[in-house]
Amino acid sequence: MYSEKVMDHFQNPRNVGEIENASGVGTVGNAKCGDIMRIYLDIDEVGVIRDCKFKTFGCGAAVATSSMATELVKGKTVQEALKVTNKAVMEALDGLPPVKVHCSLLAEEAIHAALWDYAEKNGIRIEGLEKPKSDIHEGEEEEEEEY
Repeated sequence: MYSEKVMDHFQNPRNVGEIENASGVGTVGNAKCGDIMRIYLDIDEVGVIRDCKFKTFGCGAAVATSSMATELVKGKTVQEALKVTNKAVMEALDGLPPVKVHCSLLAEEAIHAALWDYAEKNGIRIEGLEKPKSDIHEGEEEEEEEY
């Protein structure tokens, strides 16, 4: 069962859309379920996120976590945005069912991917930011398929 906040962010998502000439754009997916999340950041000259928008193809939980993630980073510095974890997104939504926790991981990775893009475009290094994955399952061992 979804919390009221999850349902609200799914039915009335905040910050949907694109930012033209965004400071940073991050796209991540989940090959196992097909969700794709793209986050756009508009970052000012002192490193504050002025605006944040998203486009997500996926389930209701993916839309809700995208929406909440944009709310959590808007107005924050790059360093503060880096600290927005999947756990913070879940807590802000009053929780997610266990089978939907991966949606909050997508949100965290999409933020990191957008910050990475921003750093690359500006030739800077953001302390604590590692190169993001394009798929949240990247690096996991391939499961053996039985025929």
